[in-house]
Amino acid sequence: MGKMKLTVGTRGSRLSLIQTDLVNQKLKQSYPNLEIETKIIRTTGDKILNRSLLEIKRRGIFEKEIDDAIVQGEIDFAVHSMKDVPIEQHSKTAVVAIPEREAPHDVLVSRENLKLLDLPSGSVVGTGSPRREAQVYHVRPDLKVEHIRGNVDTRIRKLELGSYDAIITAEAGLHRLNMSELITERLSLEDFTPSPGQGALALVARRDRDDVIEILKTINNIPSMAEVFSERAFAESIGGGCKVPIGAVGRTKGNALSLYGAILSPDGRTELHTNRMGYVDAPEELGIEAAVEIRRLGADRIIREWRDVYG
Repeated sequence: MGKMKLTVGTRGSRLSLIQTDLVNQKLKQSYPNLEIETKIIRTTGDKILNRSLLEIKRRGIFEKEIDDAIVQGEIDFAVHSMKDVPIEQHSKTAVVAIPEREAPHDVLVSRENLKLLDLPSGSVVGTGSPRREAQVYHVRPDLKVEHIRGNVDTRIRKLELGSYDAIITAEAGLHRLNMSELITERLSLEDFTPSPGQGALALVARRDRDDVIEILKTINNIPSMAEVFSERAFAESIGGGCKVPIGAVGRTKGNALSLYGAILSPDGRTELHTNRMGYVDAPEELGIEAAVEIRRLGADRIIREWRDVYG
């Protein structure tokens, strides 16, 4: 086939650009004649840096502008961090491929290189995530959690300046930024069950662009897609909207798919979890089953608590 050209849209952060570059390289391995132009799009989430993400009422603050550009044909596809893609997608766009996923874990980066259980009482842990905040309080109610915003580089700088004793972030981001040596501790998937899709990238395109979808599908990883779709179906079935932090992590082994899901009260005292087995070719069913089980355990009561906290 002859020369082809695609335009990809992404956020301007260093991590977003690295992730887009990784995807572009993989696509070029499948299509050596492919030319890809990267277009940086500023999003609401990049413009509003002084407020907690929870105060920004709109869903999908890191990809709405990018998805609009897909719909309008300004770009052919986008590379997002999967966990930034709202469960309810734009009607004209879809996640058409998920490349092989990085580790889904959360990690602790601490200034004195102390593990979470060894941090002195009253130490300050920085995170921008209500999920991680509740998880810290569940494991260490004697620590202080403070909000931290900005991209990974900024957060590491704030840690080094001494504003925080430790921060919690996604392992995948540090790995892609070549900063894995900073990791003090990889946190367990049970105590720090990640956001649905953490560590995975989402390739989003218009549903009617079969030409683009065919190209993107060549780097789709079926086990990764099964894991992520089970996690997202779990979160969607529980409901509660994007303000309710839900942890979910799928793992594949051959044709088997397991799903561990968790939800914690805002103060971290109550923790409910479920662990179910299913199949790679029926990920959504597994997510829905797990959601039914966790609701039977009392998840609705916890969702109401989160709604009270965040209105």
